[in-house]
Amino acid sequence: MVVGPEGFDDAAVVRAPNGSLIVQSADFFTPIVDDPYAFGAIAAANALSDLYAMGATPLFALNIVAFPADLLGPEVLSEILQGGADKAAEAGISIVGGHSIDDEEPKYGLVVTGTATEQGLWRNAGAREGDALILTKPLGSGIYTTAIKRQKLGDDGVAEVIAVMSHLNRVAAEVGARFEVHGATDVTGFGLLGHLLELANASDVSLALDFDAIPSLPLALGLAETGVVPGGTRKNLEFVAPHVGFGGALSEAQQLLLADAQTSGGLVLAVAAAQADALLDALHEAGETASSVIGRCQTRGDVPILVG
Repeated sequence: MVVGPEGFDDAAVVRAPNGSLIVQSADFFTPIVDDPYAFGAIAAANALSDLYAMGATPLFALNIVAFPADLLGPEVLSEILQGGADKAAEAGISIVGGHSIDDEEPKYGLVVTGTATEQGLWRNAGAREGDALILTKPLGSGIYTTAIKRQKLGDDGVAEVIAVMSHLNRVAAEVGARFEVHGATDVTGFGLLGHLLELANASDVSLALDFDAIPSLPLALGLAETGVVPGGTRKNLEFVAPHVGFGGALSEAQQLLLADAQTSGGLVLAVAAAQADALLDALHEAGETASSVIGRCQTRGDVPILVG
């Protein structure tokens, strides 16, 4: 075993008898949008992200399906599976099997298997003092999907958040692999602060974040200010708050945005400071236009994360 559960990394890594590294992860969840095809694509992109966050190359995937066959017709399941298959094809892999059960609520995701090199493997542990932190997708998908459920988001907002969540982290990972990335994670259910807390603790550094530099979906903060916030996001903030120094006059809504439970969020890359501008330019040129330098790693202090 090269990477197991001890470091809260995004995937497990074992060394095969021939010395190569095998990387595997599993992820699935209930529908977060009404469109079955979009749900399948988002779930697949989310599962694939675990491997991209490790610097790994996916090889193939297996479907995980729970479905209420007596309540929903087979055409709904077909659309979900097609969304997943098309997203896997975009990643350059095939879904070669899987497992399904009958359940009261639909659930879908993937087991993804891939490979990595010793030199190219990214972990939570590894970020160094002085590293810049780059986030590749905007925050706020949890707030947006809650707004969808409460019918407080228009068609344009729905399309925007589906596009963000279904966007693969493949290109961001491929670009990052050309630079000196010391540590990485992706932003999912624990929110940005939760995943950065894991990175800070595993790397024995503190992280200084610039709130104004952190990208977010345009309506997310306003929705949070009106109370449109998922329960998981509030729990995230309650958990991380004792470990975060919120400087200035950060409002509760701003703090909730940083803790928002994301689905298929972006990568966070801890890169050598001297290469940060070049990596950011390369990400933008490759179409990862939301990518931003959101902070830096510094000597371990009294709290793991500082936000100013």
